[in-house]
Amino acid sequence: MSISQALLPEFDEEMANTRKILAIVPEDKFDYKPHEKSMKLGRLAGHVAEMPAWGRHTLEVEVLEIEAGQKGYEPESRQAMLEKFDNDVASAREKLAAVTDEDMAKTWTLKYGGNDLFSMPRTAVWRGMVMNHMVHHRGQLGVYLRLVEVEIPGMYGPSADEMKAWSAQT
Repeated sequence: MSISQALLPEFDEEMANTRKILAIVPEDKFDYKPHEKSMKLGRLAGHVAEMPAWGRHTLEVEVLEIEAGQKGYEPESRQAMLEKFDNDVASAREKLAAVTDEDMAKTWTLKYGGNDLFSMPRTAVWRGMVMNHMVHHRGQLGVYLRLVEVEIPGMYGPSADEMKAWSAQT
């Protein structure tokens, strides 16, 4: 089995889970910040939504350079965010399904403002800076949503909100 074939089921599962949480982000709370050092909820949701594009970039180029001062994605609406996410998931999945093991072993570099931030094999970038990074921020987004009283869907089993609903039925 190729590396890409081994990664596809996880990719599909995590993208489905991520879409569930992005679909409940309230537009009227995009400016919410739980702390002065925190991102706004809309920017955090946008960051989660843009992570599949990082997956695509990881497989398309060997060096990604981010210019100093370059801004991340901030959605104008939940619908626009979901459309971006869905399009980026489809293109990242297509790239992942087609990539060879040889290409996954190639070194990938992230630069910021002309400086190397890191270089590592694409496989490690895919796992760490794409998948794990997205799951980390998805969890952070769940905390933000909990703080603004949004019921959270389960990711790897039922959430406390879903258990409450199930308990009420018995």
